[in-house]
Amino acid sequence: MKTPMIKLVALAVLFTIGSCDSDEKTETPGPEEQESITISEVQFVNEFILPAATVFENTTVGGLSGIDYANNTWYLISDAPNAPHFYTAAIALNQDGISAVTITSVNNFKDATGTPLETGITDPEAIRFADGNVLWTSEGNMNNLIDPSVRIAALDGTIRHEITLPERYKATESSAFGPRHNGVFEGLSLSYDGNGYWVSMELPLKQDGEEPTLKDTEAPVRIAYIDKATNTFGKEIAYELDAVARPALLGTTFELNGVVEILSYDENKFLVVERSFSTGYADGGNTVKIYKVDATNATDVSTLETLKGATYTKATKTLLFDFETVRDQLTENMVDNIEGITFGPTLENGNRSLVLVADNNFSAFIPQLNQFILLEILN
Repeated sequence: MKTPMIKLVALAVLFTIGSCDSDEKTETPGPEEQESITISEVQFVNEFILPAATVFENTTVGGLSGIDYANNTWYLISDAPNAPHFYTAAIALNQDGISAVTITSVNNFKDATGTPLETGITDPEAIRFADGNVLWTSEGNMNNLIDPSVRIAALDGTIRHEITLPERYKATESSAFGPRHNGVFEGLSLSYDGNGYWVSMELPLKQDGEEPTLKDTEAPVRIAYIDKATNTFGKEIAYELDAVARPALLGTTFELNGVVEILSYDENKFLVVERSFSTGYADGGNTVKIYKVDATNATDVSTLETLKGATYTKATKTLLFDFETVRDQLTENMVDNIEGITFGPTLENGNRSLVLVADNNFSAFIPQLNQFILLEILN
């Protein structure tokens, strides 16, 4: 989801476009090939800013809404309003931090004939490397009755499969049923066992609950399993959103909180990134947290047309990391519009890395940051 900001940002950083050497020493398999990961806590390592003026092959690098890492290659999806596309990149990092982000290719998403998708029919949000392809989501456009989507594309961006959506996720004019605008498939992960995928809503379906407010309210979002063999939806679990973190200020009224990304790390266990945003703040207005989520005992709610009034068990959540604890170590004290998370390579000390990326909205409102953040997993 795109979020406005109310702050001018000045930054001057070194960056690299082209080829550069990476500090990564060994090839790290993709999540579908990994054993479960033990996560006790994570610690901040550093931040790297790719300047908003960065251009690669006639594209302005920005709107980076999702990130993934596999086979020494990084994948970045852009929610550019025209010619939806994704990048590959090399990110030089070690246990001291990220030192360079190098864009290496750009590929437009295409239909089955190889024709680039038209402007306005997708809103790319999340990307994962899967079985030699890229899996990606679009929020669609509920206001224009454009369905969201989960698609599998070749590495050149050509579509190979589109996942069949249950009716509840399709665009509708109903005020009581279906997804909310800018609140659909924001999160995406391969399943721990490699047999499928998980996709998460950013906001509750209209029939499931209310949007989060400053007060605690029932705001459950669905996290749904997709069977790789059949490309169809299956089990669904419910995850309860936090309340909005801060009230809007300076006469503004826009406030939200939602799930922006998920990452499976063990059977029925996920990292979930929640981002709350409120207008009127000099620090950007974002409050971002990472939760450890356990769905072992969560009810399969896929047969429930509505969660309102239903009896079911939600997934449990435990706070893992709050970006407020490192705000003073970030550029302009800004926790920007973080929307992507992935496991990165194993560091020299044997600990696994986590890399997050922020969507700078192409500075459509005021300057924002192509912000990359490196965290270290402590077992």
